[in-house]
Amino acid sequence: MADYDYDVLVIGAGPGGYVAAIRAAQLGLKTACAEGRATLGGTCLNVGCIPSKALLHASEYFEAAKGGAMAAMGIKVTPELDLDVMQGQRKDAVKGLTGGIEFLFKKNKVDWLKGYAQFKDAHTVEVDGKTYSAKNLVIATGSSVTPLPGVEIDNDKGVVVDSTGALELSAVPKKMVVIGGGVIGLELGSVWRRLGAEVTVVEFLDQLLPGMDMDVRKEAAKIFKKQGMTLKLSTKVTGVEVKGKKAKVSVEPSKGGDTETLDADVVLVAIGRKPNVEGLGIDKIGLELNQRGQIETDHDFATKVDGVWAIGDVIPGPMLAHKAEDEGLAVAENIAGLTGIVNHDVIPGVVYTQPEIAGVGLTEEAAKERGAVKVGKFPMLANSRAKTNHEPDGFVKVIADAETDRVLGVWCIASVAGTMIAQAAQAMEFGATSEDIAYTCHAHPTHSEAIKEAAMAVTGKPIHI
Repeated sequence: MADYDYDVLVIGAGPGGYVAAIRAAQLGLKTACAEGRATLGGTCLNVGCIPSKALLHASEYFEAAKGGAMAAMGIKVTPELDLDVMQGQRKDAVKGLTGGIEFLFKKNKVDWLKGYAQFKDAHTVEVDGKTYSAKNLVIATGSSVTPLPGVEIDNDKGVVVDSTGALELSAVPKKMVVIGGGVIGLELGSVWRRLGAEVTVVEFLDQLLPGMDMDVRKEAAKIFKKQGMTLKLSTKVTGVEVKGKKAKVSVEPSKGGDTETLDADVVLVAIGRKPNVEGLGIDKIGLELNQRGQIETDHDFATKVDGVWAIGDVIPGPMLAHKAEDEGLAVAENIAGLTGIVNHDVIPGVVYTQPEIAGVGLTEEAAKERGAVKVGKFPMLANSRAKTNHEPDGFVKVIADAETDRVLGVWCIASVAGTMIAQAAQAMEFGATSEDIAYTCHAHPTHSEAIKEAAMAVTGKPIHI
């Protein structure tokens, strides 16, 4: 039997990688994790999920103080923005959480190999000039920003930026153009709009939020317009010209037409993300990529190369931190000889705007392609907690199989949709019917009562509408 340095060596310390490493170590496997970033946690903790939520939360407070919900409740203040302090609390949140991962590595005896790993063969990698061998190697290298052809991103100049650069702006731009109407563009666009920027979102498709339920996409557009965003749907970017600290963005209808020029102080390119596979040397071990540049695995997250596994953004499926975390747990358990499973049909997604937008399972459009469905909707306007909180926007939508009543998908727009969707995901994991949700007692008054009412609406018997 070969003598290896480690039982498991994980490449990448993002949400998938660090979870896989910690779980493998908990299962008694000698484990290491290779990460070249100065801090652990990957994109999510360093320049993604966590810092963006810190700014989203702070900017919500600022907007409320400017005269939104607070004024409606009799609280009148005149806020003053201290962007340095706001950015400082973001950095503090990141520092605390990334440091926490380092503590967990030490606690669980996971060796952090500082540097970027490259395959030498199927059981050997080189990290910062040193060679390490492992019986099992887990690729968890995450993803990075998809570039827009012909548009150069320079975060240091702060004019044409990606999501990382948009987090680091030292001043509120007067005009911001967001290229891409997906989750990242809408979240970061919302931050800077609340703080005073005029935000224009340019989206190639005819609706925002590709992949979400169509009712949600249409309602979201109405809400963002009401909040002051300018939306240019069915529009493509044909060029970005930078002069000094300003940019001009050329756009035209997606199906062709007259060109229009948008002036901007900051242009945010947020058209998606791509798997991080460059520089790994996977060609040396005979591992190919699919047409989308991803690594294919089997149900257990094993690649076609014996002893090499892959999880997270580098494999097919939604690029979400919580998906990667679940896969990290599962791959470690599979390596240890246990049974690690991820139900990819029940992966919730959340947009952390205000209100939040969340969904799990099938859209109504996708569900109808599989057969007859029943749909129930309930507006947040009729929810008592949303009413008292001055949060009338949004709805909950439950999609169920017409014959079995099994819940196929749940979609909602509400101030706490990201929290509410957990109930729906758990119900679906247990194979719940809409009747199961409808006849489960929900605390009153809570936003989650809207899920109960939407489930009741599936069979045409909601109470409060």
